[in-house]
Amino acid sequence: MRQPRGVASRLIGAVAAGTLAAALVAGCSSQNQVPAIGYAVDAVIASYNGGSTLGASSGSAAVFDRVLTGFFYTGPDGQQVADTDAGTAKEVPGEAQTVQYRLNPDGVYSDGVPTSCDDLVLAWAARSGRFTKPGDHGPVPLFDAASTDGYADIERVECQPGSKDATVVFRPDAHFLPWRTLFSAGELMPAHVAARVANVANVVSALESSDPGAIQRLADFWNTGWTISSDDLDTSRFPSSGPYRIESYSDKDGLVLVANERWWGIKPETGRIVVWPKTVDLKAKLSDNAVSVVDIGAGSVQDLNLDGFSVQTVPGRGAEQLVLATGGVFGSVDARRAFGLCVPRQALFDKLGKVPEAPKSGLGAGPLDSRIVQQDSLFYGPAADGAGKYRGADVPAATARLAASGAANPTIRIGYLRPDERRAQTVAMIAEACKPAGITVIDAGTDDFTPSQLTQGKVDAVLASTASVPGPAGSSTGVAAIGSLRTGSGLNFGSFGNGRYDAIADQLAADDNSTTTLNLLTEAENLLWSEMPSVPLFADPRTIAFGNGLQNGIAGPTQGGTGWNMDRWVLKR
Repeated sequence: MRQPRGVASRLIGAVAAGTLAAALVAGCSSQNQVPAIGYAVDAVIASYNGGSTLGASSGSAAVFDRVLTGFFYTGPDGQQVADTDAGTAKEVPGEAQTVQYRLNPDGVYSDGVPTSCDDLVLAWAARSGRFTKPGDHGPVPLFDAASTDGYADIERVECQPGSKDATVVFRPDAHFLPWRTLFSAGELMPAHVAARVANVANVVSALESSDPGAIQRLADFWNTGWTISSDDLDTSRFPSSGPYRIESYSDKDGLVLVANERWWGIKPETGRIVVWPKTVDLKAKLSDNAVSVVDIGAGSVQDLNLDGFSVQTVPGRGAEQLVLATGGVFGSVDARRAFGLCVPRQALFDKLGKVPEAPKSGLGAGPLDSRIVQQDSLFYGPAADGAGKYRGADVPAATARLAASGAANPTIRIGYLRPDERRAQTVAMIAEACKPAGITVIDAGTDDFTPSQLTQGKVDAVLASTASVPGPAGSSTGVAAIGSLRTGSGLNFGSFGNGRYDAIADQLAADDNSTTTLNLLTEAENLLWSEMPSVPLFADPRTIAFGNGLQNGIAGPTQGGTGWNMDRWVLKR
């Protein structure tokens, strides 16, 4: 029997309640339900398209997972959970890995157009990496995809245009173990909108026939057509396949989500959710009683008054880290190693990364010594062994390594999205620790910062979470963490490239033998500590708070954010 997603959410909530739940406040008969709930999250509202580089790197999953549904979503512990309201997906026998997808027969977008396998074909095409154009240094992808992981392994998507069924067949030489991360919430976009705006009669036919003009127009729209700004929003481009749809967006009024009248699943408990992103004045919104759910990086907002809230600070699945350029001042691996040696990782964890009730082992127990393995994984200890000499603030070693690099008195510009008090303190502590080694560190945080500034050479390092996301990030699958270091990945803002690392990533995705996995993860981390494309700091501590009277709030310190079950929220006062 198919289980509606709303029921699944409540079951997850029951499991998670002991560790990550808000106090579930029972409503008294004298209390009235509030018709709108304000949700403050330190993601950025930049793109509707979570599969694009802009959408993924701004944290769109924490905002739109209940607007654009998929076959799976990221649950509160970072796991992939089936969303059977959207449809079902199952592996079926075959010579090659084959997954059969069936969209819910009742599924329809908020504009009245049924969901169809066309949506899967567009998602695969955009993220497969196979559609390219000539560039100065070889072929360049037409689609600005955050990652091709998994999608590049798909040989074909069998789909009759307009059908509810799709069969996804992987290449005979490929196998993708975390296939549940494909066609997921926030990433399955409405193909009919792309077709209409790009003036393409049929997305499936255009892609199957490799019509260059049609594919270029589709790519142009996929890349930028779902960008969100505070100017007038053409809501006809943003239909919903979930319990909420976009009503409006502005800097003044936030992102207003309202109940989708065409939603076929369990109706949302509250008809209106107002999302306030990282760029808002959170103190002012709290003062105005405009916010009842808060999900932000711990310590990111100074002197935040959360009286009247149930507050918890927990280690998240995102890896707070410095993503380094591999050109310019960091063109030498010795320069990157010198910087890694002077970054005071232990001191940063002790002051900024440690949650109040830090565990003795597991997630959040100490500085993060791995970029791609979670601290509560059985593989973490051996894989993280290469971090030993990079505990931090080793001035003599940093000085010697810097001399070997030939870089005299380098200046490092660290960029991040302001306002963020914790990250400002992080940069200040790094500057103080690295100065004796002859390394000058400059705070290059700005209110309009994007990680693409690293690629453009405007900064030398990005301070952010997994995959350079400013807010909620990470999952237990680790797909984004691994993929963001792949050669050519849209999320690889430092332009790191290593053929052996890419081969390891491919094998990790295909081989589930635990011994092999351990050996590969250990080799990968040793390689990364040697090449130093990034410096991991700590598991991103998240402050998550629910206002008094807020029911069914379950903390989600992952890429899905605490809004993962916003359609179950009830506020009574």
